[in-house]
Amino acid sequence: MSTLTGHFKDAILDRLAHRGNVAQFVSFGADLEQRFAWIHGHEPNARFGSLEEAIAAILEASLERSVNIRSFHPDDPKSREFIYGRKDAASVAADVRRLAGEGLHTIVNETVDVDDGGVSGVAHGDVVEFAPGDTPRAVEKPGTAALTRGLAARIFRSVYGFAPALPEGRDVRIEFSIHPLRRGYRRDHTILWEVEELEAPAAAPQVGWPNLFSRMLGDKAYGLLVAEAVGLPVPRATCFPRRTAPFTFGADTGVAEPWIRTCPTEQQPGKFTTRRGWMDPYRLMADEDPQGTAIASILAQQGVDARYSGALIAQPDGEPLLEGVSGFGDAFMVGERAPETLPDGVRSAVLELFARASAALGPVRFEWVHDAGRVWVVQLHRGASVSQGRTIYPGDADRFHRFDVAEGIGSLRNLIARAAPAGDGVVLIGQVGVTSHFGDLLRRARVPSRIEAGAK
Repeated sequence: MSTLTGHFKDAILDRLAHRGNVAQFVSFGADLEQRFAWIHGHEPNARFGSLEEAIAAILEASLERSVNIRSFHPDDPKSREFIYGRKDAASVAADVRRLAGEGLHTIVNETVDVDDGGVSGVAHGDVVEFAPGDTPRAVEKPGTAALTRGLAARIFRSVYGFAPALPEGRDVRIEFSIHPLRRGYRRDHTILWEVEELEAPAAAPQVGWPNLFSRMLGDKAYGLLVAEAVGLPVPRATCFPRRTAPFTFGADTGVAEPWIRTCPTEQQPGKFTTRRGWMDPYRLMADEDPQGTAIASILAQQGVDARYSGALIAQPDGEPLLEGVSGFGDAFMVGERAPETLPDGVRSAVLELFARASAALGPVRFEWVHDAGRVWVVQLHRGASVSQGRTIYPGDADRFHRFDVAEGIGSLRNLIARAAPAGDGVVLIGQVGVTSHFGDLLRRARVPSRIEAGAK
């Protein structure tokens, strides 16, 4: 084979298999002679007695008992016919013979389920881009997540229990996938699909969400995973996702009582349950999201001995706006308690945490809880807010609706549904925080709005 010329895709896979874990495969020339074989339980490039024997071996070793057939011509790098998900050895052999009759080489490889809760992507230099439910070509589509190698390794370890086994080197571009169940020739969680030497990109990744991975886990869960990965204190939590196995992350707060927090696919302030005390997470998902499209997971989080709680946003000028109350902050976030004057020590501790988070991620917004010793992050979002002072969302409108916050966040949600399409604005009347969920709703809907104290 060393004397052959052309673009042999199976020879590339053979070289890659000596370097790392690859999807199991066996390949054949246009003459139906076996060329390469990497099948678990057999020696590398083991020789089989017949086409049917080789196909039977890879079907037996495949996790799904399923294979794909790829065809190519070595004088033309463009791929030819691709056949997905075959489980019958006789039909696979028939297709290989038919393609060989057209002068094509074939690769029979195990089917790898892209919807198993894992991700696929590309690592290049210090950048890792990835998405669930797709092949490594996902990086060419919108919605891919982007992290540094270090952040990606820490988050994957938290979610899956392992970090991906990727070749080192800044000048290496790696197409990969990771899977909850071990797969491939080496029975590992990481599969390498392509490795090539390329100059590393100069730019660092822009860490942000929502993205396809954050939607799979839930916006709230992903934000806390990022917070922990950059070294911020996050209360220990067990996440119960729909699409992956439960996992635990965060640090012990010293408080045994649980909080249950719903994690929508994307942030929906104040819409779903947050509760102090245990609830069945799967029943909660079924009750509040029976279609399974809005809530991605449930967090069962350790409580914090809350002396003070609140929220912080980065204003357009970069300066933080900090608000909070004594004790638990859930009532403050839904507008049932007004912001209070915070002790200087609490303010200093929260602002120091903001400085650390901003240094790692750029402008951020987060909810916090302060106990006797430290500040804990209980929700994190990236990006500066448009709010400044008592203005929630800047802008003019021909009509402003005056809304008494005592009517509750559900009534505000209904008002926004009418006001936003009409281009109307909203004035909140009452003692409510700019950083509360009232403010979050108006900012997300881009409704011109401000807060005024006093009667309606």
